[in-house]
Amino acid sequence: MLDQLKYQPIHSIPESGEITAKSPSNIALVKYWGKKPIQIPTNPSISFTLTNCFTKTSISFKKSNSFSFNFTVKGVAKPSFIPKIESFLDRIKKWCPFLFYYQIDIDTENTFPHSSGIASSASGFSALSLAIVELEQKITGITNENKYLKASFLSRLGSGSASRSLYGPAAIWGHHKNISSTNDHYAIAYHDLHENFKNYQDTILLIDKGTKKVSSTVGHELMHNHPFSKERFLQAHNNLENMISVLQNGDLDKFIEISESEALTLHAMMMTSKPYFILMKQGTLSAIELIWSFRKESNIPLSFTLDAGANVHLLYPLAYKQQVLDFIGSELIVYCENQQYICDEVGSGANIIRASYA
Repeated sequence: MLDQLKYQPIHSIPESGEITAKSPSNIALVKYWGKKPIQIPTNPSISFTLTNCFTKTSISFKKSNSFSFNFTVKGVAKPSFIPKIESFLDRIKKWCPFLFYYQIDIDTENTFPHSSGIASSASGFSALSLAIVELEQKITGITNENKYLKASFLSRLGSGSASRSLYGPAAIWGHHKNISSTNDHYAIAYHDLHENFKNYQDTILLIDKGTKKVSSTVGHELMHNHPFSKERFLQAHNNLENMISVLQNGDLDKFIEISESEALTLHAMMMTSKPYFILMKQGTLSAIELIWSFRKESNIPLSFTLDAGANVHLLYPLAYKQQVLDFIGSELIVYCENQQYICDEVGSGANIIRASYA
């Protein structure tokens, strides 16, 4: 399959143009934590694709004898992001040599806080990758079903979890011997959701909107010599198989059990690494305890998950949205920074907003 992702012969080179892509974040139900070079996961993962937490990225390009790029966030230069973009472009050069015929301006914006435990790198690199593949198809004159697959492949070279954001309503990334078509190099779409998971809600409590003290990149590296890594990788493989069964049969109790265990295991890996670190805040733990009490008292199938940060993702069926929002307003909002939270839901993946060429 990787051979099909190679760059095809040139059909025509636009002198200039602009492409804008939109891609959502995603929330992993079975987490990946730890990776091998280059951007290969040490265990497979599955995620729900979101809707309202997204990145919109525009690339403006002009033909040039020498390659260069600029990067801005809502028009403002962000020098701290440049090394990540440089590394990404270097990694994809073999697969997208046409990019280097241009001077490129990249401008991006998020609908949610960056680096706070909502996967901004996932939405950012997947949006950029989809725009790049759109340009490639214009240059080669080839439009085919591999468009999103190649965008997923490229996304992974910027951020592993970005590979999953191209697809909705869910995506699997990482090879699993018992799940056909799974691959370490790109994610695949997963559509077989029981009615219980259609329009599933993800309301995100913004416990801490600040930049994480320890980046996910550093956290992944610490899994190499982690005392519990082998057990964790085995657990993830088992949980992925079980989660797929749950998504097919609609067992909400089992969904809660697996997804919450995965969230707590992720943070347990952080707290038992060398050096150890904690990304949860006091509000994170307080919210979790209240969620458990609320679920027991109300019998509403509300569960939580966490990414690599302090924010709490509340997962629940659409039918219970008002009860959950009332619960947030009465008990959980005090733990949210500036009383802020984001209402999101399972979505359909990335898309091109516009493309123009000259």
